[in-house]
Amino acid sequence: MDDGKSKAPAARIQHDAGKLCRFSFDSGNEGEEGRYSMTTRRSDRRKFLRCGVSGVAAAAAAGTVALPAAAKSSAGKKGKKVIYKADEKPSKDAIFSSGIQHGNLLFVSGAGAHDPVTHKVVEGPFQNQVRRCLENIKLVLDAAGSSPDKVLKCTVFLTDITKWGEMNVVYHEFFPTDPPARSTIAVKDLPGDSPVEIECIAYV
Repeated sequence: MDDGKSKAPAARIQHDAGKLCRFSFDSGNEGEEGRYSMTTRRSDRRKFLRCGVSGVAAAAAAGTVALPAAAKSSAGKKGKKVIYKADEKPSKDAIFSSGIQHGNLLFVSGAGAHDPVTHKVVEGPFQNQVRRCLENIKLVLDAAGSSPDKVLKCTVFLTDITKWGEMNVVYHEFFPTDPPARSTIAVKDLPGDSPVEIECIAYV
């Protein structure tokens, strides 16, 4: 009998030995025999937990578990690669590398205003020293197959922060458009008596 009020569908749930679960729904309205059923298998949680991580690892090894895209892209990649500038030779006495590549990322060590042959600070004016500094960085970028337009971040060290504006003039020559992220830090001294040093992170 219809009393004019909507009736919520009646639901009946049947369990089959703790393994199968059947759901049946009646419309609840007279004259409608509509019924919907669904059969699902209940997971055995205890059995799953007993499998533990080893079971998941085994499944992944067998190729039955889909790995995230990031994991797939990094799988099989080689470890770090030391980058040497042109005419630079490996040395057992070296305390740092000019550049390190890992995947498609390139980490370039801080470069001062030193001549790559004499290893002495080039003569001023200051902007000429900044230019030498950036050219030294470019040597590493070139050796790794990268370029200034692929630099992501630079860190600039200045022994005289009042020359920040002069540094920017030359810096803009190397990064004329879409310059990389940057930090500028004032320091008291730099190794090798260079008035400026720049390091960067780029991609290949």
